[in-house]
Amino acid sequence: MKRLGVNIDHIATLRNARGEFHPNPVKAAKFVQRAGADSITIHLREDRRHINDNDAKKICSINNLLVNLEISTNPEIVKIALKIRPNYICIVPENRKEITTEGGLNLKRNKIKIKNIISLFKKKNIRTSLFIDPNIEDVKISKEIKSDCIEIHTGRLANLIKSKKKYLKELNRVKKCSKKAKEIGLEVHAGHGLDYKTTKILTKINQIEEFNIGHYLIGESIFFGLSKVIKNFKKILKK
Repeated sequence: MKRLGVNIDHIATLRNARGEFHPNPVKAAKFVQRAGADSITIHLREDRRHINDNDAKKICSINNLLVNLEISTNPEIVKIALKIRPNYICIVPENRKEITTEGGLNLKRNKIKIKNIISLFKKKNIRTSLFIDPNIEDVKISKEIKSDCIEIHTGRLANLIKSKKKYLKELNRVKKCSKKAKEIGLEVHAGHGLDYKTTKILTKINQIEEFNIGHYLIGESIFFGLSKVIKNFKKILKK
């Protein structure tokens, strides 16, 4: 069965809006795990706009909780990640002016830098994933620099589907990249902009093993509750 990773960054966004202590992302991580999520995703950004260092440390120390920590290539953040030792690392591009991650890594430009970072995590036995746009060249580079996984940026596809525009060309790009990645020994994940409809479409791609979903899932939970929305996604991933 395909796995569901739940991104809880926006629990921290809500807490930070008040500048106090509630809702607590650590409590949310435990709740989401009990509700059936296979893993938790958190993004420790350079500007700490949602998850902060203390959140990351406490969440990564929860027993029997699989944590996927998203980070940039910033040396300070890499150092923190090596210290708190999450189960998984996903390296993502980061721009302080962006509202959310806007695309995949530029692997061609940053190949050596990212390769060196991956080697640091491998020494700690931490699985590493690279957040990439759906193109074959980046899939090949990901394998070349010894990443364990790729996470395909599905934002463009999701936006096309939500806008009721032609999306088959973009979907085909995701399919081709997923197939190529699997052929050369990379595990395939998908994330960004996913809702029920887009997730259901992407479950038809056999090579995608994990879906990381945050903004939509947390948003729907305001109306229907975290447990209900997580169960809905788990049903989609079972089919």
